[in-house]
Amino acid sequence: MLGEKHRDLYRQFEVMFEGEGLDRIDERLVVLEAFLGTENHLTAADLRAMLRKKGHAFSEDFVTENLRLFSQYGFADEKVFTDQISRYEHRHLGQHHDHLICVRCGAILEFYNPEIELLQTEVARRMGFHDLQHKMEIYGLCSECLAQRRPLMTLAVAKPGEKIIIKEMIGGRTVRARLTSMGFRPGDTLEIISNDGWGRLIVGFGNTRMAMGRGMAQKIMVTLAPQDQIM
Repeated sequence: MLGEKHRDLYRQFEVMFEGEGLDRIDERLVVLEAFLGTENHLTAADLRAMLRKKGHAFSEDFVTENLRLFSQYGFADEKVFTDQISRYEHRHLGQHHDHLICVRCGAILEFYNPEIELLQTEVARRMGFHDLQHKMEIYGLCSECLAQRRPLMTLAVAKPGEKIIIKEMIGGRTVRARLTSMGFRPGDTLEIISNDGWGRLIVGFGNTRMAMGRGMAQKIMVTLAPQDQIM
């Protein structure tokens, strides 16, 4: 059953569905009920799996269609984080929050900091800019992943002169395929030739020097090579 705080949303959406002349209203409301029943950031596949556990075998296209309707009518926000597919969260009118995204496990954490909000407003005011909306997304490692992989760092933060070993590649399939096509594989040893912290990195890979964009370098997790492996 829907919680009391969601009953009004349910009624609003029922009226909108009928007003738009949509079919399968009862089924759409089942999808809405499942969506309102969790505070997670859901993909269409996530929500479909939840519905299947409740005995509703809807197609992913049907679930996606409804999630987009929820966003269109202001009941949900669609989020597309770097290298991820669309995720949907509840849209609470008059409320705002930002996100921390773990690049390893994909965990998404919400936070609200009034000092950050005031600072952003002040920056906009000083520049004569009227802020209508904004978002902040901070990418890194969550506490659980950091505890498990504390010796790891991204290639992007390695210092010139350091020799590092590639441990894993993160991100989507396209990113991993791109890195593999460049010749990078877990276990490879690289030497950092140049890294100014802003632009591209220059790395030594065997007898080859290679330039790499900072965004791509952030997808490679590395650790410092032990001294006895540096030749």
